[in-house]
Amino acid sequence: MTAVAEPVGAMLRQWRQRRRLSQLDLAIQTDISARHLSFIETGRSKPSSEMILRLSDELDVPLRERNQLLLAGGYAPAYRERPLDSPQLAAVRSAVRQVLTGHEPYPAVLVDRHWNLLDANAGSSLFTEDVSAELLSSRNVLRMSLHPDGMAPRIDNLGEWRAHVLSRLRRQTAVSYDAELRALYRELRAYPCDQPEPNVELPGAATVLVPLRFVVGSRILSFISTTAVFGTPLDITLAELAIESFYPADEATAEYLRRRPA
Repeated sequence: MTAVAEPVGAMLRQWRQRRRLSQLDLAIQTDISARHLSFIETGRSKPSSEMILRLSDELDVPLRERNQLLLAGGYAPAYRERPLDSPQLAAVRSAVRQVLTGHEPYPAVLVDRHWNLLDANAGSSLFTEDVSAELLSSRNVLRMSLHPDGMAPRIDNLGEWRAHVLSRLRRQTAVSYDAELRALYRELRAYPCDQPEPNVELPGAATVLVPLRFVVGSRILSFISTTAVFGTPLDITLAELAIESFYPADEATAEYLRRRPA
């Protein structure tokens, strides 16, 4: 166990405030009295481990931070963090590999909560051909995508795509309150960009989502992306995994990828 400086009540209050809920709102959602919740937040009442988890669930606290709340309350962590190569996650690794391989020839990657690359299929090499060795060694896919020594020079709509990536990262940071994600956001925000960046993502007349337009030779390939996570995870590692998959946004891109040498 690691020491936690703040009382559990104060930490729960911070999560409630981050979710913009009043004590009354949270009390109603968890079926307890507002007075009891107030006593918990001020330290006048010690919550049980069950109550901490109940409040954490309503507040959508990430599993890693739920363990911190339990420690602050004097209880043992409830969620394990197994290495991805552990025997218990063998079925997960098999499922991920099946998804990545099955998605070829289109690019797909597996990342952790900080967007560090854990696995990738053969199709993803399209994006990393001109990425510097230093950036590749960093293993961070957002850094690789927006850095001037990474994918950025080959992204035809860099301003639009960069605004989308930063907006998404900002929302993720607001939900998780992760210090490393906040530092990554500040780093990416400081990268140069010679294109206008929209302040708000507004669709055009025929636009349904933000595409990634990537230059390959004299071609501009167009992609749409999806993110997949595992449902009902009870392990921290599993809860923080995501598969980012790219699909061709037009037939010309699909045809190029089908003909591209493996």
